[in-house]
Amino acid sequence: MILVTGGTGLLGSHLLLELVKQKKPVRAIYRDARKKEMVRKVFSYYSENPDELFSGIEWIEADLLDYESIERSLDNITEIYHSGAIVSFYPKDHKKMLKVNIEGTANLVNLAIEKKVAGFCYVSSVATLGRAENDGESNEETFWVPSKKNSVYSQSKYGAEQEVWRGMAEGLNAVIVNPSVILGPGFWDDNSGLFRLVYNGLKYYTRGVNGYVDARDVARAMIGVMEQDAFGERFIVSADNLSYQQLFTLMATYLNKPAPTVNVPSSMTQIAWRIEAIRSFLTQSKPEVTREMATTTSQVYTYSNKKLKERLGFTFITPEESIREICRFYLNDISREQGSDSGSTG
Repeated sequence: MILVTGGTGLLGSHLLLELVKQKKPVRAIYRDARKKEMVRKVFSYYSENPDELFSGIEWIEADLLDYESIERSLDNITEIYHSGAIVSFYPKDHKKMLKVNIEGTANLVNLAIEKKVAGFCYVSSVATLGRAENDGESNEETFWVPSKKNSVYSQSKYGAEQEVWRGMAEGLNAVIVNPSVILGPGFWDDNSGLFRLVYNGLKYYTRGVNGYVDARDVARAMIGVMEQDAFGERFIVSADNLSYQQLFTLMATYLNKPAPTVNVPSSMTQIAWRIEAIRSFLTQSKPEVTREMATTTSQVYTYSNKKLKERLGFTFITPEESIREICRFYLNDISREQGSDSGSTG
């Protein structure tokens, strides 16, 4: 049986979909029972029988920091897909994120070794890679360099990744995937929030560039490298590199909204996060822009997917294809919500 951590998240829900479609026996960890409904919702985007697919999952309540609950979740498990993590760029989450992402991964690695799990796939991030010289493409051999520019999220994923490499040195059959920014539907107030921002009339863009990949492709890549027993290796999973202007313009096009037209220089983003920090402190609300966000969106990060393509013969969904489909899902969700609201007031 396969264990999936982070199953109620954006990537985890798409991974569960791919696994149950392949009729694989799967158990998924959850902490909040309400979040399981997000998995059913994601299934409904791609299938006419989401309930039938959803019923193929065995759910177990566990917490990565609770060693005993994780130990129970590993009963009869032969493979682990570890996608559970906290993703945040807000200072108040930093301490918890470091603890969960690093210590939680260490717990899972230790138990996988103890129970002689046959295969372990860890979802890291391109944020753990170094930056290629002269704005070149980073690849699997571009190694991490400590820097003040590294976000706390990237530090947490790097620390977690080191636990997996440590596990490999102790005999664990593990492989690491490093996805770029993951695109997928449903989590409109969280991972998929950029679509909501563009729909609501985002006017600004920065000079930054980043890599993007469809959640379904990350799921397929994870299963693919496990089936090839590509243990002891890492694979970048990224379809293409886009500027933020290109990204937002594609989203605006398929959401039938005006594209952002105001280019914000990096000096202005640094001012913006400071103003937001003051507003957030005075109103006790979450800042819309943080220092890490401002820094990241002003940088040029590009990634090579050559290794995955050559090893698996992998073909990616293009970012435009992915964005077009996600925008369709978003517009359908908005239409249903508006219909529901009008029905309740009529």
